[in-house]
Amino acid sequence: MTFDQIRTEEKQRALSELRDVKELFASRGWFPGTSGNLSVRVGDYTPESFQFAITASGKDKTVHTPEDYLFVDQNGKACEATSLKPSAETLIHCEIYRLTGAGAIFHVHTVFNNVISEYFWDRKSVPVDGVELIKGFNLWEEEKHIDIPIVSNFAHIPSIVPEITERIVSEIPGILLRKHGIYAWGANAFEAKRHLEAFEFIFEYVYRLELLKRGGV
Repeated sequence: MTFDQIRTEEKQRALSELRDVKELFASRGWFPGTSGNLSVRVGDYTPESFQFAITASGKDKTVHTPEDYLFVDQNGKACEATSLKPSAETLIHCEIYRLTGAGAIFHVHTVFNNVISEYFWDRKSVPVDGVELIKGFNLWEEEKHIDIPIVSNFAHIPSIVPEITERIVSEIPGILLRKHGIYAWGANAFEAKRHLEAFEFIFEYVYRLELLKRGGV
């Protein structure tokens, strides 16, 4: 399916979903500066061919404008004539879509996800034991243990992609970039939002638990 064959209403729905989730996450302070990026896939999917709407680079995500989003293909190239540039990290979205077939990917920068990614950097994953919000990932085993992968962060975005390819875990719908932020995904925008909220709760929980273990407050 080419981009022109995707129904207008599907494209409009993707933009509406991005607007709603952007407004919600902005109200939580999850886009400091102009950081973070959001995308929703449209049309048919194969690992070799897909399209998605993504936030434009350098935009203030606390406001809404007609220039907030654009559509790109599986290589991160614009599907329509535009002067807008996609988020600098679009290639990461491309790789996650290619590997998972997800319907939406949300990426935010918070203090907790940055601190926890550095704290556990030596083991390259965040260990989590039996936290209730693991069920948000549809993992129902009692006292389930998971390891949320952490990958290197480079200014050269293409250098990050191979490590993401290597480290994605099928049962964990997210991956942390060291001292950068979390990428969370799902079958649709609602599921990606649920997963992101679960990750953020878990990161704060693990951080505070580690403080208690070490006699902090």
